Amino acid sequence: MSGLRRVEELDAHELEGRVRALLGEDFRLGAVVGHDEGDRLRLVYVLLAPSADLRVELVVRVGASEPRVPSLAGLSFAAGRFERELADQFGVVPIGHPAPRALVRHGHWPVAWHPMRRDAGARPQLGEDVASFPFSPVSGPGVYEIPVGPVHAGLIEPGHFRFSVVGERILKMTPRLWFVHRGLERLAQGQRVEDVLALAERVSGDSAVAHSLGFVLAVEEAQGITVSGAQRAARARLLELERLTNHVADLGALCNDVGFSVAHARALVVRERLMRVAEELTGHRLLRGAIRPCVTTSPVRVETRTLREVRERLDEIVELALGQSIVRERFSGTAVLSGADARRVGALGVVARASGLAIDARAAHPFDVPRTLITQESGDVLARFQQRVAEAHVALDVLEGRDAELAVAPEDTGPSRDGAGLGLVEGWRGTVLHRVELEDAHVRRWRVVDPSFFNWPALALCLSDTIVPDFPLVNKSFNLSYAGNDL
Repeated sequence: MSGLRRVEELDAHELEGRVRALLGEDFRLGAVVGHDEGDRLRLVYVLLAPSADLRVELVVRVGASEPRVPSLAGLSFAAGRFERELADQFGVVPIGHPAPRALVRHGHWPVAWHPMRRDAGARPQLGEDVASFPFSPVSGPGVYEIPVGPVHAGLIEPGHFRFSVVGERILKMTPRLWFVHRGLERLAQGQRVEDVLALAERVSGDSAVAHSLGFVLAVEEAQGITVSGAQRAARARLLELERLTNHVADLGALCNDVGFSVAHARALVVRERLMRVAEELTGHRLLRGAIRPCVTTSPVRVETRTLREVRERLDEIVELALGQSIVRERFSGTAVLSGADARRVGALGVVARASGLAIDARAAHPFDVPRTLITQESGDVLARFQQRVAEAHVALDVLEGRDAELAVAPEDTGPSRDGAGLGLVEGWRGTVLHRVELEDAHVRRWRVVDPSFFNWPALALCLSDTIVPDFPLVNKSFNLSYAGNDL
């Protein structure tokens, strides 16, 4: 992808000061990537500029036998979670971390087993999950707990939610995830680019375009390939078709969660129409197989009549829903995520923009053209509903734009010196990050960060002082990915 990638080598004791300086310039921490190089570990801290397409990678090397780094949790909430993940996967100890408990690791993992280390070997025999997860108890008169999951009714992925409540009022909700941890990043090591692309499309099934495009952009940057403007525009239209399809589905599902099933049924009809369009364009209802390095495999031309009908149906659904007092009253003021809290936990995508944060990779790290950012202010369920409506209309605008003939011949600008590349894409949930390191057309290291990783803590935060019966509604207003988080 276009933009400036700057790499800085640091000693461990220099890390905190450099990160503090970048955060002071409104950079955000996008990822922490571990690499096992045998006698040492190489840690890459990826920080992203808020507007200019600039990425700074801070590289720190530590000994492999007792790897330790100073914790950045006091500077960044997201950093604290990345450090806990790094400890589970690589055994790196974050010195000074305020709550260094496991994040990915479940109790049945062997204590000294770190699956991303070179000497981890095949998966060992798993023990009984006898160790209780250290939930922080809430006590007081009338306080009790409601455990939900990890197994749920219906087609819902596994996740455990621990509610501390008084009456129906939620005091605190703590999520416990990683029940579907698949080890995708380890599985990708040494594989061909095309094989890892198949994994990328399946990181989160409803975000096949966002994740495949993020991976492809990273590969193209690593290989020094620049695709044509027509190619980038075609990719943008695929991305917006995926965004439109999922936002329409969410608008209907939100109405369904307050008992207004008429709007839900109508939204499902529109969603089905869009998925048939996807199949006509790419051969797959989830848009898999459309994006490859150097090329987008098919033209992206949706009939104007179809788009006009979708826009009309969308407007009818929104008018029908918000014209009902039962819908508006349940949405308004429910589960408010303030802008300050959204910024503190590093929220992304619809969730962040509904709380007033102008964060969007389409503007900060564009692979096609920047767009005017749309935000809401109230940060409640209604704002997240309205943000989806606004972004669905933008997606329709993009899909109705003038088509260009696709040119498949790439311009070779030379590979990156270290074989590394970064792909940033604004998926329908938020910014997707892929980082790759290549060697002889094979993937040496692949790192993925789905926006759900950042937004799960935001969901827990905004539930405080919300009633238990509203949890399904609030959860749907975020609609986070379990698989994209768990990897």
